[in-house]
Amino acid sequence: MPAPSSSRRQLAEHRGRVAEAIAAWTLRLKGYRILAERFAAPGGEIDIVAQRGSTLIFVEVKYRKNLEKAWLSVTPRNQWRIKAAAAAWLARKARRVDVPLRFDIFALAPWRIRHHRDAFR
Repeated sequence: MPAPSSSRRQLAEHRGRVAEAIAAWTLRLKGYRILAERFAAPGGEIDIVAQRGSTLIFVEVKYRKNLEKAWLSVTPRNQWRIKAAAAAWLARKARRVDVPLRFDIFALAPWRIRHHRDAFR
């Protein structure tokens, strides 16, 4: 199977960034405070780190052709990497480590959006 062309990869990257911006603004409108976006750590990356009340929320954003594919694209391996990046974020940024944590998924498709709260542990 040939590697995706550069233009296809750039389009996917652009769509991903737009999806992350939509997710961040949606969270802001719901009363969340955005603490970080595109946080990279050696074990992985977190698209959005947010806070609502005392709870820290680590958000994975996925854009696909339909919501089910977006939801299913967060595999157990992806979850492991997100958790590793969350641990790195906590080690670097958190003032307290005894706060409640949550892992959410924002699934986006053309003209559709779904916020899955507490999607995995």
